[in-house]
Amino acid sequence: MADRCLLYYITDRTAFASDEPTRRRHLLEKIAEATRAGVDYIQLREKDLSSRELELLARETVALLNQLRTENTELRTDLLINSRTDVALAVQADGVHLRSDDIRPQEVKQIWNQSRTSARTLIGVSCHSVSEVKRAKADGANFAVFAPVFEKKDVPASQPVGLTQLRDACRAQIPVLALAGVTLENAGQCLDAGAAGIAGIRLFQQNDAVKVVNTLRQLHRP
Repeated sequence: MADRCLLYYITDRTAFASDEPTRRRHLLEKIAEATRAGVDYIQLREKDLSSRELELLARETVALLNQLRTENTELRTDLLINSRTDVALAVQADGVHLRSDDIRPQEVKQIWNQSRTSARTLIGVSCHSVSEVKRAKADGANFAVFAPVFEKKDVPASQPVGLTQLRDACRAQIPVLALAGVTLENAGQCLDAGAAGIAGIRLFQQNDAVKVVNTLRQLHRP
């Protein structure tokens, strides 16, 4: 188990309201709340947006995070853009989150190194099997997000991988974050199985971020 419980907020602005301006305002408010609470990573996952709209939202998010970091230099939240390396580079985000069928982390690093003066980039990969976690490790990803660990309420037909596979995935010598169906009540089981942290959409977005962060960090036993 990792020394520090990693916390990963995945955004979904469509859950906030019906009109787009209100959605964006609420999303940025939640991002600020999660950042101040101390989450490690935020993944901007708004897959329905056009490239232009995603870039505009990402720029707003980067500006917000820079402001928060200026106000409090102890804040360490990193921003990853879902799948879009080009957008991440354009807005100077901290990294990219890749789908399991996306380009490989080595390709992202090559693109990043050719386009930025800084070689540092964070790369997370969505994984749904132990073999995918091992591949993410071999490909140089910083961490894997393993899902679905538990059954998702909104997708009851989905087949959860369960704690046994999570435990096996966590032996791959790469930080593995548990996702899907994870609550404050069952998160401890994921951490006991060896997860380096917890990822979630509703877990962070529909609850008080400070309470979630404090509760999960207290559950963590290195």
